[in-house]
Amino acid sequence: MSDDPREPCARPDRLSKIIGGSSQGMVLLRGSRMESRDVEGTLESWLVRVSGRVQGIGYRDACVRRARAAGITGWVRNRMDESVEAMLQGAPEQLADMCDWLRDGMPAALVDDLKVVRVQPPFARFDRFDRLPTL
Repeated sequence: MSDDPREPCARPDRLSKIIGGSSQGMVLLRGSRMESRDVEGTLESWLVRVSGRVQGIGYRDACVRRARAAGITGWVRNRMDESVEAMLQGAPEQLADMCDWLRDGMPAALVDDLKVVRVQPPFARFDRFDRLPTL
């Protein structure tokens, strides 16, 4: 794990497994809470891939509602491999909370894996959270 405090997941005691300990910030979560030590007010973008039973149950619509209520911008879409992908943009704590919800917040979903990649700046800025077509 990197010693960089900007990594999306900074609490190894609550992280099951890290994939590729590079500055890319890619992590795999299995039943652990995602947290950040970043300074409040910092805008970050995280690309999240959720796999398990997450399609055909209203997961994307619930994700849109949750993200908008939390003040997160970006998008969510189904993938042809039956996963759901989301680009989340906001303060680190907002994004960590949203990742917790993506993993555990929808009772109908059975999330097997949650992968997060921190998008390095410069990145596009979003002004709202949308549902995109399947890719």
